[in-house]
Amino acid sequence: MIKKIFLLLIVAAAVGLFFHYDLQQLLTLDGLKGSMDQFNQYKEQSPLLVIGGFFLLYVVVTALSLPGAAILTLAAGALFGLVEGLLVASFASTIGATLAFLVSRYLLRDSIKQRFPERLAAIDAGVEKEGGFYLFTLRLVPVFPFFLINLLMGVTAIKSWTYYWVSQLGMLAGTFVFVLAGTQLAQIDSLSDVLSFNLILSFALLGIFPFIAKGILNVFKKRRVYKNYTKPKKFDRNMIVIGAGAGGLVTSYIAAAVKAKVTLIEAGEMGGDCLNYGCVPSKAVIKSAKIAEQIRHGENYGLENATPQFSFKKVMARVHRVIADVAPHDSVERYTNLGVDVVKGYGKLIDPWTVEIKLNDGDTQTLTARTIVIATGARPFVPPLPDIEETGYVTSDTLWNKFAELDEAPKKLVVLGGGPIGSELAQSFARLGSSVTQIEMAERIMIKEDLEVSTFAHEALTESGVNILTSHQALRCEARDGKKYIVVKHNDKEIDIEYDELLCAVGRSARLKGYGLEELGIETNRTVVTNEYLETLYPNIFAAGDIVGPYQFTHVAAHQGWYAAVNGLFGHLKKFKVDYRVIPWTTFIDPEVARVGLNEQDAKNKGIDYEITRFEFEELDRAITDSATKGFIKVITPKGKDKILGVTVVSEHAGDLIAEFVLAMKHGLGLNKILGTIHSYPTWAEGNKYAAGEWKRAHAPEKVLNLLEKYHTWRRG
Repeated sequence: MIKKIFLLLIVAAAVGLFFHYDLQQLLTLDGLKGSMDQFNQYKEQSPLLVIGGFFLLYVVVTALSLPGAAILTLAAGALFGLVEGLLVASFASTIGATLAFLVSRYLLRDSIKQRFPERLAAIDAGVEKEGGFYLFTLRLVPVFPFFLINLLMGVTAIKSWTYYWVSQLGMLAGTFVFVLAGTQLAQIDSLSDVLSFNLILSFALLGIFPFIAKGILNVFKKRRVYKNYTKPKKFDRNMIVIGAGAGGLVTSYIAAAVKAKVTLIEAGEMGGDCLNYGCVPSKAVIKSAKIAEQIRHGENYGLENATPQFSFKKVMARVHRVIADVAPHDSVERYTNLGVDVVKGYGKLIDPWTVEIKLNDGDTQTLTARTIVIATGARPFVPPLPDIEETGYVTSDTLWNKFAELDEAPKKLVVLGGGPIGSELAQSFARLGSSVTQIEMAERIMIKEDLEVSTFAHEALTESGVNILTSHQALRCEARDGKKYIVVKHNDKEIDIEYDELLCAVGRSARLKGYGLEELGIETNRTVVTNEYLETLYPNIFAAGDIVGPYQFTHVAAHQGWYAAVNGLFGHLKKFKVDYRVIPWTTFIDPEVARVGLNEQDAKNKGIDYEITRFEFEELDRAITDSATKGFIKVITPKGKDKILGVTVVSEHAGDLIAEFVLAMKHGLGLNKILGTIHSYPTWAEGNKYAAGEWKRAHAPEKVLNLLEKYHTWRRG
């Protein structure tokens, strides 16, 4: 900080001296004309010294963003001629501009990054992809003050070398015009003689040229991508969607809604993983497990504690009944009625416009479409532990059918993985009678959450009977004497853990094989590689959902489905970048953990100057009436501002409570707006308002309040 202040003082002193001694008068057209004879004499006596001094002066003027760079460019032409003057002015201006850029970066970037982290991150992402292109365009058009470009670009993450060579190239045309004009200095009465309207218009047209060139390059790029394929003259469909999970369903629904002819291909169950194996069945079993736990602790509600009497087989039958009740929302019949052509089978890309479908009845069908969307989802990842296949395991996809056959919950259940899925299922089956051991290689479960949230979750699961082993690495599975074991390592010691069932919940991997992606050369790196519009290597082939990432949530897949549909059908008119700025998620342990935006560890990692506002649910009337006071709301804001950077809610109904903060962040509403909104009493949602009130109380204007106290004292006489 001291170094920055010292540099700022040097810059301020240099600028101050420049104006104090009226040196700007030398950098006017009249001043230049009046000094030419003297400069020419100096040049004849010491040409190298004059060139060196002029070069240094130009660099200093540009680096300090002083007025007069245009005059110096004219002087370069007048003193040294066209070729020599162009070389001197071009390199001096670029070096000076780069120095100004570096000073701006050193003095301003960190503070602006702390104040506006999200905006700067978005700008940096754009600069990384297109920064050189846009800088080149700005340099071509002299309408934009170059000193302002230097200062603003310094705040971004553009590379210094890129900034230098793009500036050198981009300013060359303008420098040439001024140097050429300088060779005819006597005929110039004002800078408008150089920068006439027609010349500025010419530069503006020149500035448009890179965009035209970019468009032409894109056309050639597309031709190169498609060069080995023959595009159909007519198409069977406007759009084909492969995969009927959340992403594929939303994509096809929107396509049909705007009257496009769309085919949706699905070999398995409609609704994808969420309906059949994930969100729906897991929430159903969580509810049953929670009721069982409440019966055990009836005294919390003025009742008697009791041992819940239930049939595990009936619990699992209810899970399948819930799936069946939700299924019509995603059924073939519903989507057919909506105008979607639903085909049951496996789709594979043959070329960028053609899909071959191996129908479930054994036949084969081939369809062409102008746009294709891949939405094939993800599957549970099974770690390649020795003998895991021989000893057997279940995943979140397979446990529902296997456990439905059991008369009671597995006596000894090992859950491998401490993330959201593993934590939800570990707690639920522990409450339903299993002796559950949860194994996590990291130092804590739910590692993406703040330490206090992970600790809270750890305690909640432990209270439910889960034995949590963190910092334990799974090594192998073994079968001995009719029993099954998983061998783990902890503190360099191997430990055998016996189990009846092993549940693998260590993450999910995108379904990439068997859809023709490799044959078409579409890049995959754990997920399908797309641009910000969800386009793959081929601009007419899109991807959405878990196969893309970066978030494997049903609601994100649905979110991407909208972009895939709109960009796929109307991208030739207008394309939309996917907006990932405000993504909520919830882990449905009891109490729930919901989050949107940054948490505290994120804010620390990003170097943000933040503050925390907390509200404890033990102070909320509704939480007290429900005997559910454990938990809190934790809001991250910039120092002194009510702007919401992120929120974590730990409580019952946290997944519902977070929605208000999602809405506020999406539309730029601060805590003051939430505080000024009426919330029904007594509800859980009041917690959001009280959290906003905590922020307001911490930022009360003390001086104003002191004056008001004196005013009211005076009013009392």
